[in-house]
Amino acid sequence: MGKDLHYRSIADLGSALRQGEVSSAELTSHMLDRIARLEPRLHAYIHVFSEPALAQARRADDDMRRGIDRGPLHGIPVSVKDLLYTASAPTTAGSRCLGELTPRRDATVVRRLDEAGAVLLGKTVTTEGALSEHRPDRPAPVNPWNAEYWTGVSSSGAGVATAAGLCHAAIGTDTGGSIRMPSSACGLSGLKPSWGRVSRHGLFPLCESRDHVGPMARSVADAAAMLKAIAGPDPADPTSLAEKPDDYVAALDGSVQGLRLGIDRESLAKHADPVIAAGVATAAESFAALGVQIVPVTLPDPTPYLEIYFASTVSEVALAHAPHFAEHKDSYGPVLRRLVEAAAGVSGMDVARVEHARLRYAGNLARLFREIDVLLVPVLPGRPSTVAEMAAINDPAKFILTQGRFTLPFNATGSPALVIPCGTTAEGMPIAFQLVGCHLAEATLLRLGHAYQRATDWHERRPPLD
Repeated sequence: MGKDLHYRSIADLGSALRQGEVSSAELTSHMLDRIARLEPRLHAYIHVFSEPALAQARRADDDMRRGIDRGPLHGIPVSVKDLLYTASAPTTAGSRCLGELTPRRDATVVRRLDEAGAVLLGKTVTTEGALSEHRPDRPAPVNPWNAEYWTGVSSSGAGVATAAGLCHAAIGTDTGGSIRMPSSACGLSGLKPSWGRVSRHGLFPLCESRDHVGPMARSVADAAAMLKAIAGPDPADPTSLAEKPDDYVAALDGSVQGLRLGIDRESLAKHADPVIAAGVATAAESFAALGVQIVPVTLPDPTPYLEIYFASTVSEVALAHAPHFAEHKDSYGPVLRRLVEAAAGVSGMDVARVEHARLRYAGNLARLFREIDVLLVPVLPGRPSTVAEMAAINDPAKFILTQGRFTLPFNATGSPALVIPCGTTAEGMPIAFQLVGCHLAEATLLRLGHAYQRATDWHERRPPLD
């Protein structure tokens, strides 16, 4: 299989595993060796499950020999974000405030990965409380494309691990862009599913009404394989959707002819850096060449929602940390502590205003989807930022307004959104766009994204590590 096992697609590896060209134990050993070599530079993992991962891999091999095939992820090494509970290791949520929280049971998503035959390599680093800052007492993940550049938040470790070939795909979470921003920054294909499409049982919350769990991968096809394993109703999560999920892998090869793709060129010119706007416009041309109908649209303005979004956020953050804050207040980092404390100054009327603004935006977006099937927008409004540039913002409210214009609104609506790489800057950093769909349109987004990736090769570019 060659030395590049760490960058092979899930489908290619699955074929090799089933044909006996490589074993899961060999593949897992290769990945653990690579983690041992690169992790001291990249800081993507907070826990590496060396022995448990090898035991899972040997079990996957035994099952395969006995004719038990658990699906596309059988024997494939993956990772999960350190917000998801694991019975075998602590969950820190990127902070010291939880102490050594080791639940008795795995999160539903972790259990489903195990049932799908995946090999769990470990848990990836997150920003503290899944907010904007990493814990100050440990090194932050390093962007494998260029150490001076931002990794995105808060699924930063997941983005770095996947891009660097330290896992074949990862599970991230997204409350305002935390799957999509790291996917864009690290050159990945990341999917924020519809709210409720993937169970949140066993997820330490940031804002429960907007938290999403989803895959981060190096291709749309790999993301589809991950979603196939983790999606579906869960009795342990009453907010999970009862509808049976599609077969996302089978859906990849359907036709995209005639799909209506909306693009707001006026919004691009006004709110996006010219490099980003050009990348989105070029992507639209690629879709048109595939037979997709390009439809001019006017996006609903998210500004009234974004300007007051902060009140609802701090209230939900404080609620999530209510069991811990009083006793462990001194263990909180400065940003997370300020947000929890800020909730005391938020009134019920403040929260109601945010909710009303959210409902108005959601209604306007739903009307737009009567005219189109999919929306094409940027991920981040600006070109890739350096770590120093992001640190200079140093204000969560400002971060929302400057970085979240094209991500936060789709958490408010619970809409599915797929990130796809579409180019690089003059500095060699990846850029990306989003495909956004109506509720439960994951199969359509994945099909359209897969068609784009069959016609382009941006997703096949790799950071300069080896």
